[in-house]
Amino acid sequence: MNHFTLSRLSRIFLSAFGVCMCVFMILPLLAVVPISFSSGNFLSYPMPGFSVKWYEKIFSDGPWMKALATSLIVGVSATALATVLGTLAALAFARKNLPCASTTLALLISPMIIPPVISGLGMYFLFGALGLTGTVTGLVIAHTILATPFVLISVAASLQGFDMTLLRAAAMSGAAPSRAFANIALPIIAPGVISGALFAFMTSFDEIVVVLFIGGPSQRTLPRQMFDGLRDTIDPSIVAMSSFLLLIGLAGLLSTIWLSHRTHKVLASA
Repeated sequence: MNHFTLSRLSRIFLSAFGVCMCVFMILPLLAVVPISFSSGNFLSYPMPGFSVKWYEKIFSDGPWMKALATSLIVGVSATALATVLGTLAALAFARKNLPCASTTLALLISPMIIPPVISGLGMYFLFGALGLTGTVTGLVIAHTILATPFVLISVAASLQGFDMTLLRAAAMSGAAPSRAFANIALPIIAPGVISGALFAFMTSFDEIVVVLFIGGPSQRTLPRQMFDGLRDTIDPSIVAMSSFLLLIGLAGLLSTIWLSHRTHKVLASA
């Protein structure tokens, strides 16, 4: 058996292994989708019948829509702040003249490493002293802290192939730093910025632990509403909302993959 045959067999094996792992991870998620169309009042297999009443329930004016609106407000606000802060931080690291760069980077990405319970507990004591617990502002700040590292890493990866001399040339031509960045750097690294913003939004939209620590009764986000529903009353409306969130997550994943390929193409042609 020659080297070419071994290489081809190894690629086939790795591809088959990757497909099996994807199926193994995705099938449990897809299992909830059929139950969301059940006509019964409890989670059960086999389903007694087909109905869309649970989707009508979650999308009608009620606690589910209020929780969704809160999650969108907090998520969009935190994403906007995290995108600006993460992009500026990545640009500072790309200049390679930042003092104590390794230590600063470790501090900035620490929210990704520290367990959410510890982060939530620390934010609870800090925000309590500042009077930010039980407020939308507190939730936005907390989610911004958790989401910024994702933007930082995504934009920093895009800046790896960016020629910083272009910004220096623009500065020598008389362009202000903000104008040089907006007209030269931003169009090239835009896919990385958008990809980081998507990760930031999904991080905020799915966050539950910190909300339990610092969120009040009027700051009931969608994950918290689902958590309370699982604890109090279990009905297929929770599964219907889970299916809706699964669709949103799938759309975000496909968008991120597309943006990643676009980033590589842009950097390759730059």
